Amino acid sequence: MFSNEEKKQYNRHFILDSIGLEGQKKLKKSKVLVIGAGGLGCPILQYLTAAGVGTIGIIDNDTVDQSNLQRQILFTTEDIGKPKALCAAKRLSKLNPFIEFKTYVAFLFSENALDIFPEYDIIVDGSDNFQTRYLTNDAAVLTNKPLVFGAIFKFEGQVSVFNYKNGPTYRCLFPTPPSANSIPNCSDVGVLGVLPGIIGCLQANETLKIICEIGEPLTGKLLSMNALTLQQNILKFQKNNDIQISELIDYDIFCGIEKENPLEIDSKQLARMIQSDNITLIDVRKLMEREHFNIGGEHIPLHQIQQKLTALEHKDNIVLYCQVGQRSLLAAKIIAEAYPDKNIKSLHGGIDAWKKEQQK
Repeated sequence: MFSNEEKKQYNRHFILDSIGLEGQKKLKKSKVLVIGAGGLGCPILQYLTAAGVGTIGIIDNDTVDQSNLQRQILFTTEDIGKPKALCAAKRLSKLNPFIEFKTYVAFLFSENALDIFPEYDIIVDGSDNFQTRYLTNDAAVLTNKPLVFGAIFKFEGQVSVFNYKNGPTYRCLFPTPPSANSIPNCSDVGVLGVLPGIIGCLQANETLKIICEIGEPLTGKLLSMNALTLQQNILKFQKNNDIQISELIDYDIFCGIEKENPLEIDSKQLARMIQSDNITLIDVRKLMEREHFNIGGEHIPLHQIQQKLTALEHKDNIVLYCQVGQRSLLAAKIIAEAYPDKNIKSLHGGIDAWKKEQQK
């Protein structure tokens, strides 16, 4: 079952009570799919690999950006611009050459989830948006897979285990998503660099407990932690048997994400407008973000938009941008309410989308 090199690799598990040879066999036979190779995904992947999980799937369609390196510890400056899933697998194979990695350089969609999930025993969610979280939960329920959940926001994190032995699911705790764009992501508000490491390690811990059948998984419990105070709370919740999941749906619509927002333009449209030189471009990010990288135009931070409305009275063809498009869309709505006859637009996907378009 184990080569001499593997015995050396997993020595501390072999001699550990409650794991030993049998526990390590379970780890080697197990197959785990990790959704996302970002802040949470990196520590999850690193510790599952080190522990000897036999097959690890990595699904992520993003590429490495320099701003990721503050917390996504699997990557280096040499990886910038490369697919995260492939870079992660390459790095992890050096940590443990006895692991099989399956990479999916793709978004998780309703169209592919039910094809991918059956190949694995456990799903670990390291995503950063509500559409993916609800999709992951529903697909896990439909394929009868336990789901290890984690989420982070600024200095706080959450961990739970859903659908474990027919236990409560994500929808039992959060039956409906928050309104679209009401909760900013880390690209807009930042995140403490070590926080995803802490939460990701807790997710890896829950995964190992499930595989080895030891301890008490966080099923029916939501662990919340504050990194600044180290205060931890556990909220208990019950399964809601009234919630029935029979199929995957359009999760953008479910989460209130508009397919085509009349206030938004894409990067190609903006490039054409800039060339026409008939545009008022406004960066609504913080000064430090703007100094790091910008595409020109005026600087009016989001919190100043309301008080600067009169200064925009005689300007037209206004295009606002931020890092990922959430703050600029909010600013566009504020200006459009004040001046309904003006042509107001927000850059969909923000600076992140602009950079990717320029790299093509």
